[in-house]
Amino acid sequence: MCIIGAGSSGIASCQALHARGIDFDCFEKGSHVGGNWRYGNDNGMSSAYESLFINTSRRAMAYASYPMPDDYPDYPHHTQIAAYFDDYVDNFGLRELIRFRTEVTHVAPAAAGGWDVTVRPVGGGGEQIARYDAVMVANGHHWDPRWPEPPFPGELDEGVDVIHAHHYTTTEGYEGKDVLVLGIGNSACDIAVDTSRVSSRTFLAMRRGAWILPKYVRGTPLDELAPEWGSRLPFAIQRFFLTLTVARAQGDPTVFGLPKPDHRIGEAHPTVSSDLLPRIGHGRIAVKPNVARLEGDSVRFEDGSVERVDKVVYCTGYKISFPFLDRDLLDPSGDNRIDLYRRVVHPDLPGLYFIGLVQPLGAIMPIAELQSEWVADLLEGRVELPGRARMLKQIEREQRAMRKRYVASKRHTIQVDFHPYMRQLRRERQAA
Repeated sequence: MCIIGAGSSGIASCQALHARGIDFDCFEKGSHVGGNWRYGNDNGMSSAYESLFINTSRRAMAYASYPMPDDYPDYPHHTQIAAYFDDYVDNFGLRELIRFRTEVTHVAPAAAGGWDVTVRPVGGGGEQIARYDAVMVANGHHWDPRWPEPPFPGELDEGVDVIHAHHYTTTEGYEGKDVLVLGIGNSACDIAVDTSRVSSRTFLAMRRGAWILPKYVRGTPLDELAPEWGSRLPFAIQRFFLTLTVARAQGDPTVFGLPKPDHRIGEAHPTVSSDLLPRIGHGRIAVKPNVARLEGDSVRFEDGSVERVDKVVYCTGYKISFPFLDRDLLDPSGDNRIDLYRRVVHPDLPGLYFIGLVQPLGAIMPIAELQSEWVADLLEGRVELPGRARMLKQIEREQRAMRKRYVASKRHTIQVDFHPYMRQLRRERQAA
C-alpha cells in the first residue's frame, strides 16, 4: 500500500494498516506529522494561524483508538492538537514507518494492475518509482486556496496588502490598520476577531448570511448536547431543536447587523464562534455586504458604502486538488466535486481510495479512522464492494440528497452528517 500524506487522515490510515500487518509506505512532504494542524508546517500546506483553536470538542474530535488526554481543555489550541498527533504516532510505533521530506509527484494506474507512484526527496534528489497494489490519498482539502470566482471588478493599489486566509498567520502587521475580511465561514470569523484586537477597524464582508453557532450551551460543548440516537430522528425534528437552542443562546443574527441567512440551520456548513457577536457588539467589527468594486485604496460595497483599506484577507475557501493525478484521470477543478462511493472509492479506479475527503458536521479524525478500517477490510477480502452500477446509483442518490439539503455552493460538494455517515461505514464493514 501507498499512503499519501501524514496529516490527521494519513496517520489514521497508517495505524489501521499497521494493526493488520498490511505493508505500506507513507510519504509526507513535510518534516512532521499533523498536516493542517501543524502551525508553520514546512510542507507549505498548513492553513493554521497562531490563535487557532479547534471548533469541535476534543471528545468528538479524538480517534476512537486513542482518546485525547483528560487534562486537555474542551477546545484545545493547535499546539495541543499537534502534540496529540505526535503522541498518537509514537504510541503506535508509526513514526519510523513514515518517509518524511518526500513528495509524491505522480500517481498512475499500471498497465499490469496496481499503481505506479513517483516520489522525490524535498530539497533535491532523483525521482523514484515504485508499484503498489493500492493507494490511499490523504493529502487534505484545505491547502489549495480558492479566490473569488469571478474576481471582483476593479483593482486595488499595490500598497494594499491582499492575502488568502491560507497565508494568514498572526496579527503582526495589522496593528492600527484598516482591515477587510471577506467571508462568513469559521476562518473568516476567527481572523476578523483576531485582527479586530489590534486593528484600527476591521470590516467583515459576506455574500450571504450565516447562522452563528456558539461553542457552549449551558456549559456543555455544542456538539456534545445531542446523543447519537438523536441523529436517527427525521432531520426536520433535529433542525427544530437545534434552531431553538441556537436562538436561545445567540439570538437573531440580524440584531448584530448580519444579513438574514437565506437558508435554515443545517442547510450550510456551520459557522461556530463564541467571539464574533460580542466583537460586533463592542464595535470592533463592522459588518458589510459583498464587495461591489475595488477602487485603488478603497472598496465599494453593494450597499454603496466605500471604505479605505490597508489589508484584505480573502476567506473564500479551498479547491479540492490532487496535483499528482493526471487531469484526464481525475479532475475536480471545475465544480470542486469528486464522485466517490461512500466518499472513499472511485468506481472506475480500483485500488484508489480517498481518506478524509469530507466536510463533516463534526470532526474528520474519527471518520478518517473508520474509513481506513473499512479500506483495510477491503484489502484483506473481509468485505467486497458492490458492482459499478450499484456504486454509481448510490453516488447519485447521495448527491441528489445533498443538493436538496444544502445551499448550492462549491463548499458543500463533500458535505456529510457525522453520525449517519459513520453508520453507513459501519454497515459496509458489517456486510461480510
